[in-house]
Amino acid sequence: MQDENTANPPCILRNTLDFQFQIAWQLLDLHLTGLQDEEFFWRPASKGLHVYRESGIWRAEWPESEEYDIGPPSISWLTWHITYWWTMVLNHSFGNGAMTRNDIHSAGSVQEARERMNDLRLRWEREAAALTDDAFLSTERTKWPFTDQPFHKLSAWLNVELMKNAAEIGYGRFLYAVNRK
Repeated sequence: MQDENTANPPCILRNTLDFQFQIAWQLLDLHLTGLQDEEFFWRPASKGLHVYRESGIWRAEWPESEEYDIGPPSISWLTWHITYWWTMVLNHSFGNGAMTRNDIHSAGSVQEARERMNDLRLRWEREAAALTDDAFLSTERTKWPFTDQPFHKLSAWLNVELMKNAAEIGYGRFLYAVNRK
């Protein structure tokens, strides 16, 4: 007897991607637990991606390259990066597709960052769950950061980005802990 996953390949994809997403989210949540604003805004090196306040709005620096010599990012920049790519995917896949990087501001506190990421998580789960199997396999909603790929590949990319950024936040916390002793 076949279970529902064996009988329906899109269901297998959904279940696997949701499993990966839940693990990545748990890692992010682990690294955000107990995080305070001082650590959130701490810079691990004099050079590296960070956020800054301009006319009352928190903005994120944008790298000119992805070379190692740009330096390590701050945790505040990493949380902005999560809200950036997630907001862009949601807007381009389920909205009007008009948002750009400059429309996405950084959070002014760790609490605000957590709230934004939780909101994005809930919206992502709701939108992805509402997709039909055909839409999940279609390229129609895959518009940013790449096109002409099935939506399930965009979902896989999001899982990888979330896991990567969660790991970077964890590494930043290790650096903060040893630099404060």
